[in-house]
Amino acid sequence: MSKKNIAGRDQEMKKLQRASDSGKAEFIAVYGRRRVGKTFLIREFFGERICFEIVGIHDATTQEQLVNFSNSLAEAFDTKLPLQVPKSWQDAFTLLKAFLQNKKTKGKKVVFFDELPWLNTPWSGFLKHLENFWNSFGSKQNDLVLIVCGSAASWMIQHIMDSRGGLHNRLTGQIRLLPFNLSETKDYLYKKNVRNLDHYQILQLYMAIGGVPYYLSFVQPGLSAAQIIDEMFFSKGAQLRDEYDNLFGSLFNHNEHHKRLVETLSRKKKGLNRNELLLAMELSSGGTASNIIRELETSGFIESYIPYGKNASEALFRLSDEFILFHLKWIIPLGKRQAGNSYWLKKQTGSKFSTWSGYCFESICLKHIEQIKYHLRIDKIDSTNSPWEYRPTGKTGEEGAQIDMLIDRQDMVINLCEMKFCQTEYSIGSAYAKDLRRKIEVFRNQTHSKKSIFLTIVTTFGLKENFHSISLNAIGVSMDALFEQVSS
Repeated sequence: MSKKNIAGRDQEMKKLQRASDSGKAEFIAVYGRRRVGKTFLIREFFGERICFEIVGIHDATTQEQLVNFSNSLAEAFDTKLPLQVPKSWQDAFTLLKAFLQNKKTKGKKVVFFDELPWLNTPWSGFLKHLENFWNSFGSKQNDLVLIVCGSAASWMIQHIMDSRGGLHNRLTGQIRLLPFNLSETKDYLYKKNVRNLDHYQILQLYMAIGGVPYYLSFVQPGLSAAQIIDEMFFSKGAQLRDEYDNLFGSLFNHNEHHKRLVETLSRKKKGLNRNELLLAMELSSGGTASNIIRELETSGFIESYIPYGKNASEALFRLSDEFILFHLKWIIPLGKRQAGNSYWLKKQTGSKFSTWSGYCFESICLKHIEQIKYHLRIDKIDSTNSPWEYRPTGKTGEEGAQIDMLIDRQDMVINLCEMKFCQTEYSIGSAYAKDLRRKIEVFRNQTHSKKSIFLTIVTTFGLKENFHSISLNAIGVSMDALFEQVSS
């Protein structure tokens, strides 16, 4: 097993190691969005211990998948001679069973089905024969690790993790592989010998592509974040210019509604509840809408959260994928026009950049809330995190208020967190100080909370001490806190 080339993924590798070391058969499901590094993790970790691997072919027929199986089995046999193509998946699993019975190895044998949803073509019977293979044979082999992997996260959850058929409660482990956080991104780039980017440069890069390893693989040493983004999106032959359509096309059939949903959310920084979202998309409530939302949420493209003082039925949805947001804000408006030299560098001014960067930075902070707690030394205190908003009803003349994030702590303190993206040290001005005091007052009046309020300002380069920061007792947190290594 080779681990030296794997960045981050410490918890995932511990799970794989336990499966490798156990004295029983193991059946593990790995899922996560496309390009997140699922295949790389399994291949790097197990290496030559993978005795059989098959990768499903997108949009292939059952016959093409069976030919694919035959070729994969021939490779496992280490023969250049073609094997007879099985007539059905029942025959295919019979051949696989015979292969494993005759395969002699030290330690556990690893069988890897990659892109499992693509193998399950309509009316092919693939899934029921996979179930039978595990239940009648695999589960009895104490030297077997069966790993199934898929990018269509919703399909994996429905048919494997939450199966009500032959695979019900058969999994011994599951791994949801998420994009890298900022610390893991830094580690990944370091392993790629990209060591000249400081935290601000990495943050800028993350705001455009997130922590997706495949996207990060295009980063070359010696370039600034602006140059890298120009190369990825705006130069001739840019590697990620068409990735948006490829991403949705590979994950979702009939993906027009999926695209409309993320486009709708990209215009709403604070998110929309289910009814608002369906109204904006002109969709009726029902199974189709629920499936679209579930598929996007399990893929990690959108996320739901419950505002402070609300219940689950009032949850809001927001766009949480950096790459999708960047594409919608900067690539789609270009159309087929070519960007000029240093296009991205020239765009880093003006209200559009300010709006996008503020939205994106806030989203990244929310994903790194555990790092913020760790930096504030409150990670050991039980707490919940949620945004808060008050919208006055009627014509009372009241002003509403929004708070980016509340950390509601068991020690009778609430950290009222505001996120500000800035290219220099952030300074609280008189107008903003007045607005912050108003927000605190509205929050107290509407919630009747008796807890102490600790105003916390999360910024890129930290909070500049001045009259307003001192009078507000504001706590400053810089972007460096987002790079903290926090064990889960």
